[in-house]
Amino acid sequence: MANHKSALKRARQNQVRRLRNRTAKTRIKNIVKEVRLAVDETSQATAVDKLNAAKSVIAKTAKRGIIHKRTAARKISRLSRHINTISA
Repeated sequence: MANHKSALKRARQNQVRRLRNRTAKTRIKNIVKEVRLAVDETSQATAVDKLNAAKSVIAKTAKRGIIHKRTAARKISRLSRHINTISA
């Protein structure tokens, strides 16, 4: 454990950020799962709506620096390809 005052503060900040990032990453995982289930079970319109919601969540997470922008682009691209398998 840290001993210096500044190191203790840094440890507290890291803990707060870790919890915030974990919440956001879990949200991404859940919304990606929803999109994949929508592709398998529901109509294309519903799946596209869920995809748009997922794109928004993923883009906001990347904008805040929680995930890398290329990781966000990759996730969005893969979900879009998955949606396109319905229409093909």
